[in-house]
Amino acid sequence: MTTTTLAVLVPLLPFLGSVAGLLLGRSAPGYVRPLAVLPTVAAAVLAVVVAVRQGGGKAIDAATQLTPTGSVPIDLALYIDGFAALVAVLVGVVATCVQIYSTGYLRDDPRYPSYAALVSLFTSAMLLVVYSGDLMVLLVGWEIMGICSYFLVGHYWETPEARAASLKAFLVTKLGDVPFLIGLFALATDAGTFRITGVLGAVARGELDHPTVIALLLLAGVAGKSAQFPLHTWLPDAMAGPTPVSALIHAATMVAAGIYFTARLLPVFAASAAAMTVLAVMAAITMVGSALAALAQDDIKRVLAYSTIGQLGYMAGALAVGDRGSAVFHLLSHGAFKALLFLAAGTVIHAAGTNSLTAMSRMSGLAKRIPDAYWTMTVALLALAAIPPFAGFFSKEAVLVAAEHTALGERTVAPAGAGWTVLVAGLLTAFLTAAYALRLWLRTFRGRGAEAPEHGRQPIAMTAVLWVLAIPSLGFGLTVTYLDDWFDGNALTPTVTTAVLGTGLAAAGAVITYAIWRTHAARTPATAAAAQAPVPHVAHPDADPGLVEAEALRLPHPAGDPADPGRALLGPLHGPAADGFHLDAVYRKAFVRPVLAAASLVRFLDREVVDTYVRAAGTSAKGLGWLVRRAQTGNVQTYLSALLAGSVVLAIVAVALANAAAGA
Repeated sequence: MTTTTLAVLVPLLPFLGSVAGLLLGRSAPGYVRPLAVLPTVAAAVLAVVVAVRQGGGKAIDAATQLTPTGSVPIDLALYIDGFAALVAVLVGVVATCVQIYSTGYLRDDPRYPSYAALVSLFTSAMLLVVYSGDLMVLLVGWEIMGICSYFLVGHYWETPEARAASLKAFLVTKLGDVPFLIGLFALATDAGTFRITGVLGAVARGELDHPTVIALLLLAGVAGKSAQFPLHTWLPDAMAGPTPVSALIHAATMVAAGIYFTARLLPVFAASAAAMTVLAVMAAITMVGSALAALAQDDIKRVLAYSTIGQLGYMAGALAVGDRGSAVFHLLSHGAFKALLFLAAGTVIHAAGTNSLTAMSRMSGLAKRIPDAYWTMTVALLALAAIPPFAGFFSKEAVLVAAEHTALGERTVAPAGAGWTVLVAGLLTAFLTAAYALRLWLRTFRGRGAEAPEHGRQPIAMTAVLWVLAIPSLGFGLTVTYLDDWFDGNALTPTVTTAVLGTGLAAAGAVITYAIWRTHAARTPATAAAAQAPVPHVAHPDADPGLVEAEALRLPHPAGDPADPGRALLGPLHGPAADGFHLDAVYRKAFVRPVLAAASLVRFLDREVVDTYVRAAGTSAKGLGWLVRRAQTGNVQTYLSALLAGSVVLAIVAVALANAAAGA
């Protein structure tokens, strides 16, 4: 087969698997798991073949007209460069791992058939975004992901947290998608085409009439999809969904789409210095703010959620300084270790029966009971903290190097101020990332207290996937020197300055966190730690892991440990950081309450004003009918009397009018 044909099959196979899974879910449940796993595996294999054939060389560009529009045509187009080929491999591998993991994690879930089909559709939509060479076709995949996220985040719809989280994710992302759609139309109007190659050609020729307006409109959609400040608030709440869904959203789909879109159309954004500055400031606030929030969370999945927001901030920062190579490199690296972190967290949640870090810190024995999760999660946290030689070190340093070059004027794609903003924020975030990564590890696997309740052995489908993802988390960064051609030929190796600063700050964050932890451990006997709070009620030991997680979501969130390293590091910032700096409260006052008040006013006007006129019209007709009905008695004498009285009245009126006329 030609490379183009294989590329078409990559997003098509998961889509067909999704349709078949939905159709056969009830009538032939035995086919559900093969239909979930096999098409995704085949898509991942084909994505690897396409990547090998593309080889980081000339982009694969093919198109056929989808439909005549009479103005700007819409084409069914493929555009596969080195970035697209590698990102498609990431999506395929992570989606395969998630589907395999889910066969064990949700093995007893009655809604597994619809869940698996939605995951396949989610995967297909992201692959469509990655391979699409036409912006309108890309938008189709973009919106399908939003719909799938709504259903998957709300999988445990019995819980109010899941229902609220799914609705919030849908509305917040749609808030960004509206200006995003306007920006796409404005871009196509200026460029005369929706084809990505045509748009980039128009930018190179300087044919965009409104680059700043277009870039800012597109950035709104990117901020919503990739959870950048100020539209990031949906992502931590989306942890109400099953853990495999969290892994898929955070590592390979949804949030990666905005970063990938910006990387693909980076010349459009680079045409406006103002847009690049806005992107840099947005990335800096996202990085630092999310790292502070992660340091204050008591829920293991919320820590990882804020971590994802911060790492997406690094990617956005790399794009803000005009280096899409380092942004996509960190996207790939982060996808591997963040998928591993979430899937390992799912194993931990099942073993402990809760996703509360505070409750875990009062349990012991998790490291021995779940060694697979312990060792693989350790690898992933080292990669997250950017400790060499793990993958996160190389990709994060590539971002810092790009920011350094821009700040020092060695790269002129973006203003120097954007470079300094990203560099300073990136270094500060490196310190905070190492701190919350070590805090999570210590509180999860070094808890002091009673033994965690026994929940049985983890399915091999769950544990095997962890080791598969541990390989790129450990070694992907070491292969980057062989992939320069895939990243525009940019050198992505660290420099001495950024390596020393970044690693030094990460080490400082880890050392300070560990010192605080050891000080608290020395002052608090193990028996006292165990007695501080009872182990929460958990599901039956043989329960499905997904049911254990659903029950854990309904547990009350703890107030936090006064001697928590995060509390000690943040000081007075701990309270605001734990609540996401009250941004949700601001949104409730600024947007939610006014909208609800306006809705109440409309309802009042509809019921009390509009309905009053409608009811009055009906009442008048009814009253008139009553009068007419009363007059129709069927009595002939009554009719003759009325006729005589009417004649007398008419005669009197006629005489009166005649006299009046004579007098005049």
